Amino acid sequence: MANEQTLSDQELVRREKAKKLESIGIDPFGSRFERDSLSSDIRAKYGSLTHEELEEKQIEATIAGRIMMIRDMGKVAFLTVRDLGGNIQVYLRKDVVGEETFVNVFKQSDIGDIIGVKGTVMLTRTGELSIRATEYIHLSKALRPLPEKFHGLTDVEERYRRRYLDLIMNDDSKRCALLRPQIIRTIQRYMDGLGFIEVETPVLQPILGGAAARPFVTHHNTLDMDFYLRIATELPLKRLIVGGLERVYEIGRLFRNEGMDTRHNPEFTSIEAYQAYGDMYSMMDLVEGLFRNVCENVLGTTVIERNGVELDFSKPFRRISMVEIVKEKTGIDFSKITDFEEAKKLAEERNIKVEKHHYGVGHILNLFFEEYCEKELIQPTILMGHPIEISPLAKKSNDPRYTERFELFICGSEYANAFSELNDPIDQRERFEQQLKERELGNDEANQVDNDYVEALEYGMPPCGGIGVGIDRLVMLICNVNSIRDVLLFPHMKNK
Repeated sequence: MANEQTLSDQELVRREKAKKLESIGIDPFGSRFERDSLSSDIRAKYGSLTHEELEEKQIEATIAGRIMMIRDMGKVAFLTVRDLGGNIQVYLRKDVVGEETFVNVFKQSDIGDIIGVKGTVMLTRTGELSIRATEYIHLSKALRPLPEKFHGLTDVEERYRRRYLDLIMNDDSKRCALLRPQIIRTIQRYMDGLGFIEVETPVLQPILGGAAARPFVTHHNTLDMDFYLRIATELPLKRLIVGGLERVYEIGRLFRNEGMDTRHNPEFTSIEAYQAYGDMYSMMDLVEGLFRNVCENVLGTTVIERNGVELDFSKPFRRISMVEIVKEKTGIDFSKITDFEEAKKLAEERNIKVEKHHYGVGHILNLFFEEYCEKELIQPTILMGHPIEISPLAKKSNDPRYTERFELFICGSEYANAFSELNDPIDQRERFEQQLKERELGNDEANQVDNDYVEALEYGMPPCGGIGVGIDRLVMLICNVNSIRDVLLFPHMKNK
């Protein structure tokens, strides 16, 4: 509780009003209240009725919500009350609710207070659907004033730090918060309909694997062991494919100890799915269907706008290899380059930085893609043919320099990563050992050798397609917002 000497005049007045409510036997912080309607229910059911029809039917409704506006005209007042469904006007008359309630309860109300109202549905003279109050019930006192509507949480950082205020004041934040669970439920229904089984795998993992990322490390005292917060769910899920579950998926939190920007948060949500007897082409069909299904079921259309660009998810996604797109943008054909020094020289000529752990032509190809191509992929594009150097868990393609892997790009951002999964335990061990060499050369994002996983593969894993999709980025796409913090209710922030 703030010290009274540091309180503003408004805060002092609100505390005095709370004491007045207490003095007449009303708990300033209320108790259970049964409502029967949301504002959105009332609009949907009765918004088309005329004044005469509403007067004839005398429809009763009980609502509860936060006061967002008060217009007190003496013996009559108009209030705007906000609940989960939006705003609705309340018409309050002293001679209807009674002088005691009007003077001793309503007059102690402030913007931000939470109230209950019982009454009848009506239309005002201006045609606004409203509740004519017959009972006015105080439920909870707001001891601090809300930010001003037009000059309030204009500081974006403060919006994220005090999400509760942002949700009260910002309709768009509330829209994203409500759309996110709809999107996740739609994904689950889509995957369930394809025969996938939703599972859970450990967040604490003893081996770093499944992606290229820096981990968070913690220690378990009883076992006296270090564990990683998982950077991916891949390896445990593929063990389940070995075990015969055949089609599995998990929607869960991943943790990566890396930089933060508009597309990255230290913890984020993904879906990973694995399909026995499939390959990367099975995953292409799955991801196209998933994005199309989410758009149709959440937005009601497959054509959406993103930063002024119209995206059409009803059409087949463009499919192109990394070699082809780099050649298209730079004129360099990496399929004809086999010498690392030649590739490195091409990079240095274009001021592309080559790190110590970049040892193959494939690394340079990927650097060229990131420099010249990634931001150009606006319409949904499936990028295939990733070099083996950057794909330690994917099957080799017919040309052993490349793998059966693809990434989905939309508006210059990656939304999905998929493989024909590597199920050859001998090849897998060699890839892990190559990753170990990269770690020794300074790449702390390289995988460790997971001997248990290799042993699982030795029992036989069927040919398999696998995919990971970033849920947060998909929500950003559907909500048409540009920062991951807009779709996370509690994004991580620097200390003030």
